[in-house]
Amino acid sequence: MKSYHFYIALILTTVWGASCSEEKPVQQHSQASVPVTLATPVLSKTTGITASGQVSASETAILSTRVMGFIQAVHVKPGEAVKKGQLLISVNSNDILAKKAQAEAMVSEAEAALADAKKDLVRYQELYKQQSASQKELENMTLRHHSIEAKAEAAKQMQREAEAMLAYTRITAPFEGVITQKMASEGTMANPGMPLLILEKKGTFEIATSVAESDVNSLTVGMPAVIFLKSNGQRLNGKVSEISPSSSYSGGRYGVKVALQMTEAKNLYGGMAATVAFAVPVTAAETTLIPVSALVYKDQLVGVYTVSESNTALLRWVRTGKTHDEKIEILSGLSGQEKFILKADSKLYNGVPVHPKTN
Repeated sequence: MKSYHFYIALILTTVWGASCSEEKPVQQHSQASVPVTLATPVLSKTTGITASGQVSASETAILSTRVMGFIQAVHVKPGEAVKKGQLLISVNSNDILAKKAQAEAMVSEAEAALADAKKDLVRYQELYKQQSASQKELENMTLRHHSIEAKAEAAKQMQREAEAMLAYTRITAPFEGVITQKMASEGTMANPGMPLLILEKKGTFEIATSVAESDVNSLTVGMPAVIFLKSNGQRLNGKVSEISPSSSYSGGRYGVKVALQMTEAKNLYGGMAATVAFAVPVTAAETTLIPVSALVYKDQLVGVYTVSESNTALLRWVRTGKTHDEKIEILSGLSGQEKFILKADSKLYNGVPVHPKTN
């Protein structure tokens, strides 16, 4: 029994010694510090609403035709001013003219047959009064008259249809304006609904823009607005003329149109980029703004990296507000005096050492 315990003790001692002899010392690896660019939030006292937009004509018409045919002539060119009712495009109408002639012949034939049927009906009515014709004969003659009368009306409707289709072979200006685009040339095939010309009303422009859900309630129709044209630096005045009541098909943004005061405009063209500043009330409260590019998104949370007292990256969750061009309001989570990490040379995470970059 003693020898048994002795062997057990010897085996445990051997295993323990082997494990101790194979144990390797733990090496400590130091984490490299990440160079970062620090920034301080911008404090602003203005809470006005600004939005980017585009100059467009207050009335635009995309002209097309309902018939298929070769374009015989295009009577205008881009930049040309036209009057209401002026002929712009002529489409070949030989087939429609043929159908119109057929309809007119059918109308003439039906009218002649109707006149003859009316005479027969009057004669049978007199014979019936004199008891020289039976009631059945009178009913048959009345039915014949109604049938021919219906055929005559159908022929007239076919004639009207041909005349209506013929009108679509002569495309005229629906209002006075300027031709801005020409998408068809002589000899090409015009298909129903295919855009041929774009006509814009002359002398009246507006700005088409959109605002976020948080801003739409601050706008009203008739509210003054200031427009800055990016191309030539013009500063124009305008008024809100239209506010869309829905954002279902515009990515959550509400369309807004601002009518311009054309007496001040110079060298204004459709498609020019513009910035619109709406004249909403300004509050005295300071707003903390940081670049949108500094934000970090994780699931439904929004944060920004700051620097801890031990010079490590610290992710701070924040609550955001309105967006102002490339900056966004920080409602809570970051004060106006705290520095945050604007850019980093490598990926950041909580606890990684950081140091400010030196120029």
